[in-house]
Amino acid sequence: MIELLKKYIFEKNILILGYGREGRSTYRRINEAGGFKSVTIADKNNITDNFTENVSLICGDEYQKTLNNYDIVFKSPGVVLEKPYETYSCYITSQTEIFMEKYSSQIIGITGTKGKSTTTTLIYHILSENKKDCVLTGNIGIPSFDVIDDITPETKIVFEMSCHQLENIRFSPKTALFLNLFEEHLDHYGTFEKYTLAKENIYRHQGKDDTLYCNKDIVPSKEKCSSQIVTLSLTDNRADVFADDNSIVLNGNRFDIAYENSLLAGKHNHYNIAVAFAVCHKLGLSPENIINAVYTYKPLPHRLEFVGEYDGVKYYDDSISTMCESAIQAVNSINDADTLIAGGMDRGIDYTDLIKFFSDCKLSNIILMSDSGRRIYDEIQQTYRGSEFISKIILVNKLEDAVETAKKVTAKGKSCIMSPAAASYNEFKNFEERGDVFKGLVKGL
Repeated sequence: MIELLKKYIFEKNILILGYGREGRSTYRRINEAGGFKSVTIADKNNITDNFTENVSLICGDEYQKTLNNYDIVFKSPGVVLEKPYETYSCYITSQTEIFMEKYSSQIIGITGTKGKSTTTTLIYHILSENKKDCVLTGNIGIPSFDVIDDITPETKIVFEMSCHQLENIRFSPKTALFLNLFEEHLDHYGTFEKYTLAKENIYRHQGKDDTLYCNKDIVPSKEKCSSQIVTLSLTDNRADVFADDNSIVLNGNRFDIAYENSLLAGKHNHYNIAVAFAVCHKLGLSPENIINAVYTYKPLPHRLEFVGEYDGVKYYDDSISTMCESAIQAVNSINDADTLIAGGMDRGIDYTDLIKFFSDCKLSNIILMSDSGRRIYDEIQQTYRGSEFISKIILVNKLEDAVETAKKVTAKGKSCIMSPAAASYNEFKNFEERGDVFKGLVKGL
């Protein structure tokens, strides 16, 4: 890997664009490879690290103005370019692209609008529990350059891939999983079509001997994808892989599983389990060993996470929810759901489906907060004026007000779910911080 990186940077003037976790990782490996002319680091925020080498820094709002002064630019996924890729004369690449060039034959790449972190960590857990040589990397919070010392020719690389990591890459993993596709990140891409194009890079460069596990609703044509396609579905028994009530069906073969023995709540997680089962089964693991590992998997925080029961009310943290579909699934997954807290950063997504769900769902209280909450509230008032369900809607300003209200209105013996159907960046650093604040408020901390 280091030799490949050296070929990219030898005698080059390098710019590292974005200096978060991945940018720091890139900087370390570039120094390890050596042979470059110069290194410059650019970030919108101030950089306070002490550098032993001669490094130039560009910080502030103008940090993207000089890209064409460099031979090669390593862009971090969180950076949104000010202009289209094709308008730059410099060579723009990323950790993901170079890592994929080296290790694509060993990578199990997972993407999708929702469920990718759970499916990624579940596959990694199943492989690890069965003593398989594997590493976990990617959008899960582990830069790919950080795991290269742990990779042998036999290692399976379980790689969560965001749209930002897939954007503009020229390689695809040998085993690709495309779980689903919904309206998301429109503040970044502008249109759903551009967002879709970024996601499709997970299979766009696959060959005929590669495999794409793909949701049946978004299967690409043979003109767009030349790999072997395995279709996935939660409900359609015509798919190659689907989750039945008490079983996983794989290519017509039924494998019994007690989903209630798993800590993963909700039917959408049955789908994630079925997908992980299919991938691990193809890697040679027995059904029994896979299912036993599923039962020992501990869900990631903020994904319909049970916070606890306080004053007779059960609370669930689903802060990962940034779209209508995930909030709807959260409510449908908790049988005694009584109160939903929703709202956050308004990125202009269409809330029609969520509002329609609100109009006839089982919830007694729908607490709307922040910018998108106010927009949903206004749309409900306009569309459903005079409707009885409007009495369920409560508009508040912030999360603190929402939790305080939920404690007053949620019936004893019932559940309250925070599933915002919106991003968090207008008030929180990320969805993790939002979830942690919610849990602290629930517990009275």
